[in-house]
Amino acid sequence: MKGLIVILFFFFVNQTVFAQKIEIEEVLIAKDSVVYKAIDPLAPSKAAFYSAILPGLGQAYNKKYWKIPIVYGGLATGIYFYVDNNKQYNEFRDIYKRRLEGFTDDEYFGIYSDNVVINAQRTFQRNRSISLLVTLGIYVLNIVDANVDAHLIQFNVNNNLSLKPDLRQDDMTYKYNIGLTLNYSFK
Repeated sequence: MKGLIVILFFFFVNQTVFAQKIEIEEVLIAKDSVVYKAIDPLAPSKAAFYSAILPGLGQAYNKKYWKIPIVYGGLATGIYFYVDNNKQYNEFRDIYKRRLEGFTDDEYFGIYSDNVVINAQRTFQRNRSISLLVTLGIYVLNIVDANVDAHLIQFNVNNNLSLKPDLRQDDMTYKYNIGLTLNYSFK
């Protein structure tokens, strides 16, 4: 048994191992090839930070200037509706408080009952809250857009890769199948 172990030991230890040779080849780069600039890994976080400080600044950092009016238009619309609903809420709240104190000199006395005034107050309060949430959502969307756009600027997009819709007819049922084709061309 010892002899068998010694023979197997020498058999496995003395084996010659053949490996692949690594040959270094020179690579020629065509003159018309695209040279990509260095990727800045902190660019997305910078863009998000700039948009958090001043809405639209991240879009300017990404050189997507056409998005800045959209950001400010969305924020201005949300703020306008918040202020308008807050003003209406305060007006109907003050009317209701004065009616509870016994005053009958408001402009809606005799037109709106107390229940209508309470419902109007609740409606404007709800609309005010929704306007605030929409405005905050647009602000956060501005930050996310700047971050994602900075990521996508660094993404390599060229004509070798394409994704197209595809419509094919099934040979058995003659129904049309809808799908996507992903094509990659090697040049």
